[in-house]
Amino acid sequence: MSKVIRNHAADLRGVSRMVVDAISGSTELVEMMHANIASTSTWVSGAAASRVMNGTTSFVYGSIRGITRAVGGGIDSALCVLAPLLGDIGLSPEREAVIAALNGVLGDHLAATDNPLAVTMHLRHNRKPLELTREALAAGIQVPSRKVLVLVHGLCRTEQCWGRRGHNYGTELARELGYTTVYLHYNTGLHISTNGHAFSQMLEELVAAWPVPLSELSILAHSMGGLVARSAYHHASVAGQAWSRKLRKLVFLGTPHHGVPLERAGHWFEQLLEKTPYTKPFALLGKMRSAGIRDLRHGCVLDEEGKTRSRSAERADSRCSVPLPRRVGCYTVAAMIGNAPRRHRDQLIGDGLVPVASALGDHPDPRRRLSFPRSHQWTAPGTTHLGLLCSGQVYEQIREWLGE
Repeated sequence: MSKVIRNHAADLRGVSRMVVDAISGSTELVEMMHANIASTSTWVSGAAASRVMNGTTSFVYGSIRGITRAVGGGIDSALCVLAPLLGDIGLSPEREAVIAALNGVLGDHLAATDNPLAVTMHLRHNRKPLELTREALAAGIQVPSRKVLVLVHGLCRTEQCWGRRGHNYGTELARELGYTTVYLHYNTGLHISTNGHAFSQMLEELVAAWPVPLSELSILAHSMGGLVARSAYHHASVAGQAWSRKLRKLVFLGTPHHGVPLERAGHWFEQLLEKTPYTKPFALLGKMRSAGIRDLRHGCVLDEEGKTRSRSAERADSRCSVPLPRRVGCYTVAAMIGNAPRRHRDQLIGDGLVPVASALGDHPDPRRRLSFPRSHQWTAPGTTHLGLLCSGQVYEQIREWLGE
């Protein structure tokens, strides 16, 4: 029972911080709206009255923020003392799913504020974290293969996404093709390039510590995970890391190589809110999208593409061209809710999130087009974005490519 209490105490501590930040942010939102409306009303009440009103309300709003932080700090301090006394417990799948979703939406904020709900990147095998030393890997993996397959989940997901509706690509590929499968677990709310750096370093450590001679390293990535993998390889090639020379195949499932229209629509709506003094404060709500989500706007994989841009400024697709890895077999699967590959509507809607062209790496500008051979591209009709993770026909295509 004490372990369960500890689990909830840690969650409560993290959630309490989020509540404090949310109340403070909401207070700022209301205060900004009040000030903006008051500034446009001076012709009715007079400048002096407006100054008095703004001074009074500033004091009230400041007091609310102060009280909120004081109470929140007290809860956080109490739980900091309580949690270590109540033991440890593993993460349940349900709890992990909630935390993964929170990290996808607010992960950059959680990490910046050292919130205990922030996910720390690590690799897993059989649902257990791997310590990347030769001794620990030999102890944690019963019969390590000379072939390793790393599976990388997408936005707001965990490794559980690979086991949907009776399908588990990792388990099936390990059985049929002889891979040892490991799973990346990471905070999807961070910049894609931040996760790319960390993933690259983690693969370098994995390859160096693998307990048997490694003949092949391959990556299977879904959605955002494919961008993280491309970012990782770019960083590795620049730094000359050894794992990039071990990489043999890279398979993308529904990866938005050229971005996601829904994120661009969210950015447009945020800008629209900023056009008038009455609605401008509500743009704060739009800006709550995490760095990872904002990077999906155009499929950013480099530091300079994501971290140096203004959070709310309008930007065209100004990415540097990042080609596919050389001397690596790169394959991509797109999905399409409809069943008519030649219909423009079905191509544009794609899997409900990623258009077919974006997933296949096609682009009107030949300088941005990714050079997947036609035999390395495949479109799954009648399939959704998440359906890519539990489709028999998709699995057969992946197995054919990895088995070549």
